[in-house]
Amino acid sequence: MITSEEIQKKVTRALIVGVQMPSMDAREAQALLDELRELVENLQIEVVDSVLVRLRETSPHFLVGTGKTEQLIAHAKELNCDVIVIDEDLSPAQQRNWEAESKLCIIDRREVILDIFADRAHTREAILQVGLARMEYSLPRLKRAWTHLSRQRGGGTSARGQGETQLEADRRIVRDRIAKFKVELASVQQHREVQRRKRMRVPLPTASIVGYTNAGKSTLLNRLTGASVLAEDKLFATLDPTTRQATLPDGQMVLLTDTVGFIRRLPHSLVDAFKATLEETVVADFLIHVIDVSNPDLEEHSRTTLAVLEEIGAVGKRVITVFNKIDQRGDAEHLNAVHMHHPDAVYVSAFTGEGIGTLEQRIMEILHETNRAVELLVPHDRYDVLGRLHNAGGIHHQETRDEGVYLVGRFPPNLTGVIAPFRVVPVAPAGGDA
Repeated sequence: MITSEEIQKKVTRALIVGVQMPSMDAREAQALLDELRELVENLQIEVVDSVLVRLRETSPHFLVGTGKTEQLIAHAKELNCDVIVIDEDLSPAQQRNWEAESKLCIIDRREVILDIFADRAHTREAILQVGLARMEYSLPRLKRAWTHLSRQRGGGTSARGQGETQLEADRRIVRDRIAKFKVELASVQQHREVQRRKRMRVPLPTASIVGYTNAGKSTLLNRLTGASVLAEDKLFATLDPTTRQATLPDGQMVLLTDTVGFIRRLPHSLVDAFKATLEETVVADFLIHVIDVSNPDLEEHSRTTLAVLEEIGAVGKRVITVFNKIDQRGDAEHLNAVHMHHPDAVYVSAFTGEGIGTLEQRIMEILHETNRAVELLVPHDRYDVLGRLHNAGGIHHQETRDEGVYLVGRFPPNLTGVIAPFRVVPVAPAGGDA
């Protein structure tokens, strides 16, 4: 399989084409086209020009009309482009038709995102997840002259002349690779599940940091935990979930997990491939939803994140909405409007630390609401229990008495069975209210 780096060396100049569907307004279409430009530039491909096509109805042959297709191809060739990137999901037949007509490389939005994920994947699990998604995408497209699985990408003789036998052999190779990826991925995911169960045995509450790509999730994780997770100002800088422990001002500890960023029109194959990774979100006690307040499309980004969370079954959880990057607020009127529509949100700069104290206070409030304060009297010979309670944090008061160690604190629900034998039941005063 040709790597992303090899692709980047061969296709260097792109014409990107946005498609405004009948149900889409011009602003949304332009915002998607601008996002596509950033995606393509993340692959180190120069965007020479961009064109927004308004459709009244779609064409099964090219998606856009034949006349518009010819105009776009001619425009790309005038600009010496070697790739046309279309901001829609093309069917395998449409992609082949475009390439047959243009003799250029044709890529849709989904292939761009897959290439970026492939470029960003570093751990074994991420590499397998992306590899599986790319293989499943490529299988129905093996007749393409520019497919990742052919040595023809970048020019040369078309693979079609090799005959049907070669095509069937290629399909068999791809199916074998898909089967192999699934087996290896199942093994890696089983290992992740073991790690997750070990973490759950540690009596600490958990939270997942979710949000649109490049909203600043990794920077926020670093700020809250003192970690040094990779945080770059680019799309999908990190794909692998990272869990770190944070100690709150009241001494309570919480495990925070940074998750893969979401994006509009995130390919379902990637959602499926990353479901094991995204399960960190499903099992979390609560979510921290990070939104880039400086982005004019923040409401659409928020809806996209919530839609993906619904798709993976992470709805119904407590959510702290965090608007990040207030150091880049720029337009005061814009920020005031966001405040007005989201008065209960927390506003922070993960970069400068502004507002982090407020966020920590909100996290403590959630933990306090979840974990009711209890009084405990633990015998001196049960220091195993004391050790678990100290590891959990949340102890507000402790004193040593003749009969044992007296504690007042708030503890996670998974410690209910541990602390039950040691709870102190207040006795109502004689003649008083029960």
